[in-house]
Amino acid sequence: MRTNKRTVWFLTLMSLVAVISIYYIKEKAPMPFDGISIFSSDMTETAEVPKKGSSDKQTPVFATSYVFEEMRMAVRDERSKQSEQLNAKMTSPDYTAEEKNEAFEEMSELNKRDSAEALLELQIKALGYPEAFVRTENGEVKVTVLSTEGHSKQLADEITQYVLASWDDAKKVQVDFTGNQ
Repeated sequence: MRTNKRTVWFLTLMSLVAVISIYYIKEKAPMPFDGISIFSSDMTETAEVPKKGSSDKQTPVFATSYVFEEMRMAVRDERSKQSEQLNAKMTSPDYTAEEKNEAFEEMSELNKRDSAEALLELQIKALGYPEAFVRTENGEVKVTVLSTEGHSKQLADEITQYVLASWDDAKKVQVDFTGNQ
């Protein structure tokens, strides 16, 4: 299996982001590190150990967000296969220059679509939703949102208007809500 350097760097960067994200999710307020205070005798007197039955509210981890990651991986796999086919077409001597140019245009369109979907996901998350998945195909935009507020026509209209204002090629927008069961 051939992989290019960009794919390797992308996967490395994504795994680094995942590790850092998990660290910060687990550590809500990390304590500042002072190496000298570890060895002082008064450290044991001032250290506070949280008790198990404390009234601190814990935020649940949504199992639904794994479904979003699975959807993203399925789309990435599908588009990766398309990209490999187009790349093979562009490097093959069996095709004419026009066919290679069409393959290059299709590949650049695929990359633009990937970038636009990722940007839209980030913008929808910035609206206050914990997780979002955006998929486009032939001018149709499908948005799946993890909502803690429940489902409402008003929220769907808000997302639809936002997508139509943000994306020029969007002709039809479908919004689905997924709850945190």
